[in-house]
Amino acid sequence: MTNAVASPANPSGCDDTEILRERGQRELFCGLTGIVWLHRKIKDAFFLVVGSRTCAHLLQSAAGVMIFAEPRFGTAILDERDLAGMADCNDELDRVVAELLARRPDIRLLFLVGSCPSEVIKLDLGRAASRLDARHAGAVRVLADSGSGIETSFTPGAVACLAALVPGLAPSRDSELLVVGSMADGVEDQFARLFAAMGIGKVGFLPAREAAAMPTVGPGTRFLLAQPFLAQTARALESRGARRIPAPYPLGVEGTTAWLAAAAAEFGVAPDRLEAAIALPQERGRRALARYRAQLAGKRVFLFPDSQLEIPLARFLTRELGMRVIEAGTPYLHREHLAEERALLSADVRLSEGQDVERQLDRCLAARPDLTVCGLGLANPLEAQGLTTKWSIELLFTPVQGYDQAGDLAELFARPLNRRARLKELVP
Repeated sequence: MTNAVASPANPSGCDDTEILRERGQRELFCGLTGIVWLHRKIKDAFFLVVGSRTCAHLLQSAAGVMIFAEPRFGTAILDERDLAGMADCNDELDRVVAELLARRPDIRLLFLVGSCPSEVIKLDLGRAASRLDARHAGAVRVLADSGSGIETSFTPGAVACLAALVPGLAPSRDSELLVVGSMADGVEDQFARLFAAMGIGKVGFLPAREAAAMPTVGPGTRFLLAQPFLAQTARALESRGARRIPAPYPLGVEGTTAWLAAAAAEFGVAPDRLEAAIALPQERGRRALARYRAQLAGKRVFLFPDSQLEIPLARFLTRELGMRVIEAGTPYLHREHLAEERALLSADVRLSEGQDVERQLDRCLAARPDLTVCGLGLANPLEAQGLTTKWSIELLFTPVQGYDQAGDLAELFARPLNRRARLKELVP
């Protein structure tokens, strides 16, 4: 049953009384898909999903078939003998890992990724990872995390991998900035240049591009979150003495500026030096957004809960593109980590947390928005109802953070509207 009730007391000071909290059937992408962009980021890592053939088919369809390069993920398939307890799953897993490492000597970091089947049969991947890590010590580091749909949805599946890295990060007492969240290499390079121009000396990124290059962490570490779904990783870093820098997220020109300004204030960067560092890329971002604002201003958009990017996206769409957000739904609303974003949202944006998919579909169909952002499972049915849709998964697999990607982010919302307009021209 769905209830519209006030949320618990909010320490951030944002008003929770108008949040629609839903508890019903959900439509979310499996947490296993979170490894799709992580395996591209950490070049010498491998993600071994311990799951069923369904898990393997999902990853293949989500990530696409790689013809010229062997992917850095795979599935150790649990068959009927494993599920029936007729085989020793740990012996089988040890054998599969040994074969994998013999065939792929380039692997330096191996994640054992739990799935629904491995959770159901209570296979202890944490203990298996410890055993295998000791066996392959010095050559390969072995970690365990869960991408199970029982425990996680789309984005938290990737966060579990990042959180698993934190206990093994080398200690540090230096004053340093850590940027947390998997971003495209080009985006990371852009931010590294901006931080250098601002005069912030030691900057690390988690995850790093190689296992041996992971950043350090300690009481002198202050970290910025690049995405709003990193609560588990943030808690792990705080347990190591690091401190989060409160900030909006670097989506669009406004979000990127506020994100960088928060780091500048934390590290004592003078305002004129910050302005000098960001002036040119900021202007490029504004020019890129101008052409899309002319097209998108006034358009109505409905955001289904899927990736936890929905609230920063609602801020970007309303404030920088002039769109009207009817509803921004999110699987989970972290009051503290999203306080700065919510402070920038206008009062007419309806927020919903959790999901009752049938009721949300009713609200969407009644509103008839110009654009609906949703998961793959809802897109085709909504298109059949005459609505224009955007797959939310594209917003995670596309580089969208930073000034130089602001126009690309806006284009993701313009593209389906352009497609719909062209189809109308072809079919009177």
